[in-house]
Amino acid sequence: MGARGLLVAGAVGLVLALMTWTRPGQGEWQGDEVAVHVIDNGFHTDLAVPRGRIEVGDGPLAQASRRVGSGDWILIGWGDARFFVDQSPIQSRLPDGARAFFRPGNASVLMLDPATGDPSRQYAPERLRTINLNATAFERLRRRVETSLALTDGRPTVSTARPDDGAWFFDSRETFSIAFLCNHWTAAVLNAAGLDIRPFRAVTSSEVMAGIDRAMVDRSAPPH
Repeated sequence: MGARGLLVAGAVGLVLALMTWTRPGQGEWQGDEVAVHVIDNGFHTDLAVPRGRIEVGDGPLAQASRRVGSGDWILIGWGDARFFVDQSPIQSRLPDGARAFFRPGNASVLMLDPATGDPSRQYAPERLRTINLNATAFERLRRRVETSLALTDGRPTVSTARPDDGAWFFDSRETFSIAFLCNHWTAAVLNAAGLDIRPFRAVTSSEVMAGIDRAMVDRSAPPH
């Protein structure tokens, strides 16, 4: 095999390795203390978290949650500060989508959207997964979400709000690009809770859901 063939083979091997590379979770996660839902809208994932569990204490995430409207649950998402907030038809936003994907260092926001009623009863089964966390795992998840917030004098900064649906967006310290998309962020939060993830494949919402399915299978497997 010539030098060019070796380079091609090496590149293919690297891609295959990245596709299967798994980052282990950061601790045991199984428990019955807190149910967290992950919602897939087809290309983006949000978390649904019991509101009372993120408003404990007076940290930045609790402060942010208390600013939004009423609801027993909070939907939490992350994304580009312009594309994520914009609700105009997707066809008109394609150039901005390209900017968000391919320009490095785009500003981002953390969304908190209040919801009434258990989300597990409001979404089709194929669009929702539920993970039952112990208290320690949930605290790791909560802290990972909180670290996304950009703070001013220790407090979260409002980027914008949508009165029509109650969603509030807060400045994030993280940046958005093809190297770190909304689904990468969700996967990172789940990884902090304790779930194994495949970072390279977490570009898609389907991979985030598949990662949860794998975690459920591993949990139910009998011990060796």
